[in-house]
Amino acid sequence: MKSVKTRRIAVTAVIVIVAYLLQTAVFPALEIAGIKPNLMMIVTASFGFMRGPREGMLVGLFAGLLTDTQSGDMIGFYALIYLVTGYVNGLFEQIYFDEDIKLPLFLITGSDLVYGLVVYILTFLLRSDFNFLYYLNRIIIPEAIYTIVITLIIYPLLLFINHKLEAEEKRSASKFV
Repeated sequence: MKSVKTRRIAVTAVIVIVAYLLQTAVFPALEIAGIKPNLMMIVTASFGFMRGPREGMLVGLFAGLLTDTQSGDMIGFYALIYLVTGYVNGLFEQIYFDEDIKLPLFLITGSDLVYGLVVYILTFLLRSDFNFLYYLNRIIIPEAIYTIVITLIIYPLLLFINHKLEAEEKRSASKFV
């Protein structure tokens, strides 16, 4: 049972690290008008509603700390945003169904839009940059649209991995019963 839990932690860590590497190394080459998708948001939100608030928070914290190391401004800024995102998405675990992709798309899109608004408020608005419509039209909405498109590709892969891990956990748990 302990090895199954360790395997889940290792697989989750690898997924977050691969998403981070893709976001920082591959997707800058695939930018469209300076916009790239937010893979860390896809991973954080997905693990939140697939596994619950606790795991969503842990994945969000790890994803946010990796993002903080990239930005270099202050440690903990993105970690807090992603942690809260993972927790809030985890609250939807009870109404989440694997077959229905509408809820994951809605939650990931909403999370990315809120993420963009929070980043705008805390990094631009507080510095008296009041050009919200420009930021909304040029960064927040295009990033959300690009993230939705990439979600359609990445989410089924995350769902497949989650199903495999859950099946392994059930097999392991049935050995003890």
